[in-house]
Amino acid sequence: MTPRLSVVVPFYGVGEYLGDCLESIARQAWSDFEAILVDDGSPDDSAVVAKEFCARDSRFRLIQQDNAGPGPARDAGIREATGEYLAFVDGDDLVSTYGFAALVRTLDRTGSDIAGGNARRFNNSFGVRPSWLHKQPFARVRHATHVTEFPDLVLDRMLWNKVYRRSFWTEYGYTFPPIRYEDYPVALKAHLDAVTVDTITQAVYYWRERESGESITQQKFQLGNIRDRVTSAGMVLDLVEDAVPVVRRRTHAHLAQIDVLTLVSAFGSVPSEDEQALVDLSRELLDRLDEDVLAATHRYDRIQHAALRSGDVELLRRLADFRNSGGLRGGARAVPRPRRSRQLDYNYPGLGESAVPQALYKLRDQDLTLATSVREVSWVDGKLSVKGTAEIRHLETLRTSTLEVALAVGKTTYPLEVRRYDALDLHGDKTLVGFEVLLDQELLGECTGAPAHFEVRMRSGRRERKGMLGGQGPGSPGWPPGAWIDELNWIQPGPGKYGWFSLRRLTDPCRLTAVEQTADELVLHGRASFDEPELYLSRPVVGGEEEVPLEIDGRDFTARVPIQDILAAANHDDPFGQRTTRVFRMRGPERQQRVLLWTASDSAVSRVVDDRVVTLTRSTGGYVNLHESPIRTTAVSAVVEGNQLTVRGSEGRDVTFGWRRYLADSDEHLDVECRRTLTADGWSATVDVDALIPVTAVQVSVDPLAALADWILFATPPDGAAHAVQCEPFLCSRLPLAITHGTHGSHALAVRPHAGTLHVEVR
Repeated sequence: MTPRLSVVVPFYGVGEYLGDCLESIARQAWSDFEAILVDDGSPDDSAVVAKEFCARDSRFRLIQQDNAGPGPARDAGIREATGEYLAFVDGDDLVSTYGFAALVRTLDRTGSDIAGGNARRFNNSFGVRPSWLHKQPFARVRHATHVTEFPDLVLDRMLWNKVYRRSFWTEYGYTFPPIRYEDYPVALKAHLDAVTVDTITQAVYYWRERESGESITQQKFQLGNIRDRVTSAGMVLDLVEDAVPVVRRRTHAHLAQIDVLTLVSAFGSVPSEDEQALVDLSRELLDRLDEDVLAATHRYDRIQHAALRSGDVELLRRLADFRNSGGLRGGARAVPRPRRSRQLDYNYPGLGESAVPQALYKLRDQDLTLATSVREVSWVDGKLSVKGTAEIRHLETLRTSTLEVALAVGKTTYPLEVRRYDALDLHGDKTLVGFEVLLDQELLGECTGAPAHFEVRMRSGRRERKGMLGGQGPGSPGWPPGAWIDELNWIQPGPGKYGWFSLRRLTDPCRLTAVEQTADELVLHGRASFDEPELYLSRPVVGGEEEVPLEIDGRDFTARVPIQDILAAANHDDPFGQRTTRVFRMRGPERQQRVLLWTASDSAVSRVVDDRVVTLTRSTGGYVNLHESPIRTTAVSAVVEGNQLTVRGSEGRDVTFGWRRYLADSDEHLDVECRRTLTADGWSATVDVDALIPVTAVQVSVDPLAALADWILFATPPDGAAHAVQCEPFLCSRLPLAITHGTHGSHALAVRPHAGTLHVEVR
C-alpha cells in the first residue's frame, strides 16, 4: 500500500549522527510512512549507516547522487516520494515521537495545505532548549490561518518542522535553488501560496547545534556562504515585493534582524583580500531593505549600517569585534558629551569619528531603564530571603543612590526593609547594586489571589526609575523552593508573567506529603483539597491520561504506581533525552481540578530497572513530575570544602568524571579529571577548584560579565561515549553555589544549572 507520509532525508558527512536521526524517524507514533534517504555524495561513512538501516527497515530506501547540495538532494528525494503528505528531515537532527502524527492529523482535520510545529535546539553539553526562531510563530495553536492574518509566519523559514500536502506541493512545482540557505525562499513562497496553514505549539523537531554553542562568531567568514545568503535573501525580497504591506514589512524587518546582522558581524573575521567583496554584498542587501524598517532597528545596527554605507572597513571591523565579543550584553557605559556633560553618548566604536553621523551615538533619556535580576532565593528561619541586583542601565550606581522595594499584592503595596551591598553590575564593576529583602510569615500571609510581585524604585543622581523585579536568566534561581507559612498555606516563589519574579500563595493545595518504595511500586501519600478526589496521570506534551486507583481516608489518599506499568508504556516525548514526562492531576466531584504540589522531602525518588529509570521529582513550579528515561548520570548534590568541589550522585558507578571546557568557536575541548569515590550510596567526583581557573585567564570578550571559562561536568563510560552529567531538580533549587575560597584571588566561580546540565562558570 502507498504510505500516507513521505519523509525526505538528504545527508552529507553526518555519519556520526545519521543513525540517531533515522532511529528517531523509525520510532514515530505515525508508522504509515516511507523515508527516502538521499546520499548527496557523502565523503564519510554516512552511506554505510544508511544502507544498514534500510536493510533492517523496509520503510527506508536509499538513493545516491554526486554532491550537488541540500536543495537538489531534496528535489531528488521528492521525485521518489509517493505519499499523500511530504516532510523533510536533515540527517544530523531528530524528530519527536509524536510530531508527524500531530501534524498529519491536524491537516486531516482542517484540510490546510501546510501544518507546522515548534522546534528545540539541543546538544550534549547544554541539553535541550527552545529555538528562538520558532518561538513566535508557534506560540499558540492556530487552525486554518495564513501569513497575511498572522505575519509572524514569515519567521518560519525552515522546511523541516512542517508537513506539506503533496498535491499542494505539486500544484506549485516547488524546487530548491542550488545554494545554501535554500529553505527560506521555498518556505516563504509556500506560506504565500497556501490557502490556509495550521500551527501547533508541540515541539515536533529537534535541531542539533555544535557542542560549543551557536553564535554569530562561529559563522566563520566564507565568501561563497555570504554570497548564497545574499542570493537567498534577494529571492525572499522578490517574493514579498507585491505582498500585503504587513507581510512585506515583517519580512524586511526579519532580514534586517538576522541576515544583515550576520553580514556586518562577518567583518570580525573576513580576510583582508575579501573585505571589499563583503562590503559590496552587504550593501546589495542593505540597499534593498525598506528605509523605515532600518530606521526602527537597534541603535547599534544603525551605526553599523552607516559605517557600511561609508565603506569604512576598519570601523566595520571594530564594530563587529565589539558586538561579536559581547559588548552589547551589559549595555555600554554612557559617557558625557564633550562640553555638554549633561548629555550622554553610547561608548561604542566610532564615537567622535566622522564616518558615522554622531547623532546615532546619542543616548536618549528613555534608554536609561531600570535593570533588575534575581540572584538567590532561600528560606532563612521561616522568612523568605530574596537577593538581587538593581541598577539604571548605562549609568554608574552612585553611593548616594537610593533603592526602594515593595511587595505588590493586587493594588496594595507593602514597603520592605532593604539591605544593600556591593555586587557585580552590568559593566563588571563592584558597585552598590546588590540588595536583599526578607519577608516574614505575616507579610507572606497577605499574598492572596493572583501572584504577588516586587516593585523596585531606584534613584541615582538626577534620575529615578521604577519597574518590577525580574531578570531570571539561565543559571539563576529558576527552581526556588516553596514552604508552608502555616498549616494550610504554601508560598511558591518563581518566574511569573512578563518575566517578573512572583510569589504564589496556594491555600490547602492538593499535595504530595510522602513517598515510599516497595519491590514493585512507588507509593504516594498525600492530601486533596476536596472530598472524593480522583487522581490522574497525564502527559502534557502529547496529551492522554490514565486514572490511578486511590485508597482514601477522608481527604488523605494513598496511590500506588506500578513501576513495570510505567516502563511498559515507555514512548518518550524527547528524542534526544528519550524521556517521558507525566504529571499528576486531582479532580473532585464538582469538576475541580488541581495539579499535585510537591511538599514531601527535598530529594527525588528513583527506581532503576535494567537500563531504564523511573523518577518521581518536582517541576520548576514545584509540582510533582514522573519521569521515565534511560539511566542518566545525575548529580544530586554539590558542595565546596576549602579548595575542593565535590559533586555526588547515585547512578553512574561505572563511569569516570571530568570537567570539560570547549574552546572558543570550536568543538575541541580541554578536560580536568576528577577524583572518583564509590560508596554504597553512589559516587562522588572531586576536583581542586584552582584547576578550573585558566592558567592564562585572558578576557576574550568585551562583555565584562562574560565567563573566562565555562566548565561542564562530563561522565565517560567504558565505551568512551562521554555525556554531560544531568542536574537533578532538587539540586537545581539549591543553586547557584558561589565559590569564594581565598586562593582564587580575583576570580569568582559559581556552580550553575543550564538546561538540565551542571556547569561551573569562572569570572
